[in-house]
Amino acid sequence: MVEKEMASTSEAIEDAVRRIEEMMSQARSESSGVKLEVNERILNSCTDLMKAIRLLVTTSTNLQKEIVESGRGAATTQEFYAKNSRWTEGLISASKAVGWGATQLVESADRVVLHTGKYEELIVCSHEIAASTAQLVAASKVKAEKSSRNLARLQECSRNVNEMAANVVASTKSGQDQIEEKDTMDFSGMSLIKLKKEEMETQVKVLELEKRLEGERVRLGELRKQHYVLAGGCDPEDEETRPAPAPRRGILKKPPIAQKPGLAEVSPWWGCDRGGAGVLCHLLTFGFVPLSQP
Repeated sequence: MVEKEMASTSEAIEDAVRRIEEMMSQARSESSGVKLEVNERILNSCTDLMKAIRLLVTTSTNLQKEIVESGRGAATTQEFYAKNSRWTEGLISASKAVGWGATQLVESADRVVLHTGKYEELIVCSHEIAASTAQLVAASKVKAEKSSRNLARLQECSRNVNEMAANVVASTKSGQDQIEEKDTMDFSGMSLIKLKKEEMETQVKVLELEKRLEGERVRLGELRKQHYVLAGGCDPEDEETRPAPAPRRGILKKPPIAQKPGLAEVSPWWGCDRGGAGVLCHLLTFGFVPLSQP
């Protein structure tokens, strides 16, 4: 199952590289000037990112094979995966996320080149690829030996992917600044009443956008929480209902030691009979005879 998913991810990366090359040829034939410059810079950065991801997936596959061979013993590969089902699920989930992110990046780049998409889509896809890469490395490290060369190579590939993803973000932002026209804010011809009206309308838009932004942040948090649960993490609600752990024996306090009562706390008639014997007992204890008995 893991080998199949890794192979599927590799095919998705290869297909993404081919599609970017086709987009590059189309952009050179249909655009010119600043648009061509921006498109080439964005597509080149996307190509570099795809190559980095391809190397990452290849290295991850080699490390995964090394882990299975060193840990399965006399068991078969399928038995090893079944015995380590949680690790297997995490590895498959991370591999799927990397392949899906690469596919989404290419589709977003295609829409940007055709001027039917948003530059922000490319930026978000780049961030998602970096996060998926970190997830894949973390899943691989669980079973890998610290001294493994393949693990060291995988970590180096991860850093390279992050660097290439940052380049995609940088090229996208700079291209956006070049392509999009900036509206000049010239209010010199407005009257006082017109300026006040524009000011109030702008305040309304700001409040609407702030409310919408807050709602989207809450929604994003819930989506990430659910993604964490589906990816194999524990349900955050379980943490609240989980009983508190019992205190350890080592931190229990010893009961206080009973103190010997002082002489003043002992009844002068303790252990003595009432009457003459009590007087004699008091005499032997205190050296004098009380005037009256209680």
